[in-house]
Amino acid sequence: MGAQIKTEGNCAVIQGVAELSGAPVHATDLRAGAALVLAGLAAHGQTVVTGVHHIDRGYENFEQKLRNVGARIKRSGVAEPALV
Repeated sequence: MGAQIKTEGNCAVIQGVAELSGAPVHATDLRAGAALVLAGLAAHGQTVVTGVHHIDRGYENFEQKLRNVGARIKRSGVAEPALV
């Protein structure tokens, strides 16, 4: 999505960018998935988030709540569910 991230021991050092770019990303857990969806909404271009079963288990009506505040978000119909 554009940020420069490197690890130093057990810490992540992140150099941000002025604007995130849409990208295919994979959610590895509940909070990471929600963060990726929010980053995707803030990014320029399209972001496809896979691994959304984590989000589905942890947040009720997540997509609808985002739509209610103006997000353009949809669930794809591919083999592995994804949020686009």
